[in-house]
Amino acid sequence: MTQKAFAVDLTRCIGCNACRISCKQIRDLANAVHRRTVFELSETLAGSVARSYLSVACNHCDDPGCLANCPTAAYSKNADGIVVHNKDVCVGCKMCEWTCPYGVPKFDEEAGVVDKCDMCYERMDAGLQPACVASCPLSAIRIVDADDVPAGYQRGVEGYPDTALTGANLYVKVPSAVEEVRR
Repeated sequence: MTQKAFAVDLTRCIGCNACRISCKQIRDLANAVHRRTVFELSETLAGSVARSYLSVACNHCDDPGCLANCPTAAYSKNADGIVVHNKDVCVGCKMCEWTCPYGVPKFDEEAGVVDKCDMCYERMDAGLQPACVASCPLSAIRIVDADDVPAGYQRGVEGYPDTALTGANLYVKVPSAVEEVRR
């Protein structure tokens, strides 16, 4: 099985947060816990005067720091590369928070353990899309095979931590000057 990755199209994302909200709802997450975050990129980072947004969650890295540094082995990696966190094994030490260069694992104060995106692997196993993908009104988020990324996408985006640090599986389509003129 091949590594799964998020592909985010900045030319489509309008920053509506439907992805973030649907994830919270489907997982019944505490108010302070978000598995997905939508950032507004500055025009210098996006290379555009138009607003650009980047929706990010766990990058399901090739070499995840969370998995390598968890003292209780609460992390595992599925055959399709999805990094899964087992809350029953987690002791809430936050080592994964400190070792993830992307700030993905979040401590849930109410539960006393860490939480993170699991790419809705149960939904995908049932033939459904992850909540963030299914809820995006403009189809800005997709799940792709890392070895078959669509043309026009690059690994990561300027201003985001270097994806080479852990082999982050985040592919981004950045607006081009021609697309901006058409907006």
